Amino acid sequence: MSEYVVDVRSDTVSLPSPEMRQAMFDAVVGDDVYGEDPTINALQEKAAKLFGKEAALFVPSGTMGNLLACMVHCHRRGTEAIVGDLSHVYLYEQGGSAHIAGVHLSPLHNNEDGTFCLEELRRKVRLEDDHEPITSLVIVENTHNICGGKVIPLEWLDKLAAMLNGDKRLQPYGNRIALHMDGARIFNAAEALQVPVARIARDFDSVSFCLSKGLSAPVGSILVGPKAFIREARRLRKALGGGMRQAGVLAAAGIVALDKIVPLLGKDHERTRRIAEAIHNAHSPNVSVDLDRVHSNILLICLSNPKFTANDFAERCLKVTPDELAAGVCGTNKEQGIVVKVSARDWKFSRIVLYHQISDVDVELTIKKFNYVIKEADSQWPA
Repeated sequence: MSEYVVDVRSDTVSLPSPEMRQAMFDAVVGDDVYGEDPTINALQEKAAKLFGKEAALFVPSGTMGNLLACMVHCHRRGTEAIVGDLSHVYLYEQGGSAHIAGVHLSPLHNNEDGTFCLEELRRKVRLEDDHEPITSLVIVENTHNICGGKVIPLEWLDKLAAMLNGDKRLQPYGNRIALHMDGARIFNAAEALQVPVARIARDFDSVSFCLSKGLSAPVGSILVGPKAFIREARRLRKALGGGMRQAGVLAAAGIVALDKIVPLLGKDHERTRRIAEAIHNAHSPNVSVDLDRVHSNILLICLSNPKFTANDFAERCLKVTPDELAAGVCGTNKEQGIVVKVSARDWKFSRIVLYHQISDVDVELTIKKFNYVIKEADSQWPA
């Protein structure tokens, strides 16, 4: 028996497009540590212009981009960055800010929409007490990964910036607290809001975004900000081992990503919603989605029965049984089973993430598989 595999564990499994591969082959390169790689320079200039910032820096990963932002903004020892307690920086970057940069991360409760309480933030800021670290940075994630690809409202971002910029009591030693956005999927946020990324990034001192997730480049992220900030980040990138040489072969794919893949992100959102609506319309007592919380290319599938957990759902979607083949749950022919790879941990939900290589056919087969698995679960555990 053959298998038709749909991998929606994450958009990090996306592959470079044929156009990217050709651009990488044709790339004109130089030594980027000397600042002499023309393709790297072109990508950085393009990114800075898109975000309305003075400069940009190509880095190997989003984790490094966020770490560099912490290191530059929190350059004094004994400083802290305030982050959401469900943020990627706090949960999934190995505490690098602490054990590499010496920066304390102070968490705030994330709301379901990825925001946090601004009044709680105000109370949490620490200024000039000799017993405490000094708050030097606030980090916002957009779109918010763990909250299901939520797009942070522009109104909230504006209020956050106005509070930090306008309240003199929140400026330790007369220095304004910096704002950094972990914008790994910021282009998905821009697509959902129908605004340029520069509008979302307008009041942020720095932004990092990934080229290798939904944008499908093989490697890399970009950090944007003022020239002085990027100059220091570039210096520290070298210390972290991120100074690469003829990296233009990677940057070439990033340029194609910005030109060709960004305009396709709306299709990813539409296909994600089709899957969400199919699950919703199953009216299952065991498996559900919240349609109001589907903003972008990430979908959280909620598992409410402790006897059929997120891990159980994920494992079942990997299996093909004779019964489901007999029921017509098959791929391009009757002998081809459907395997759907979804993400799950010890959560109450499984997660799927779409990207441009997930086609309409993939979506239809995913829905077919999910419907069968859901009906199977409901027959075993009816309401």
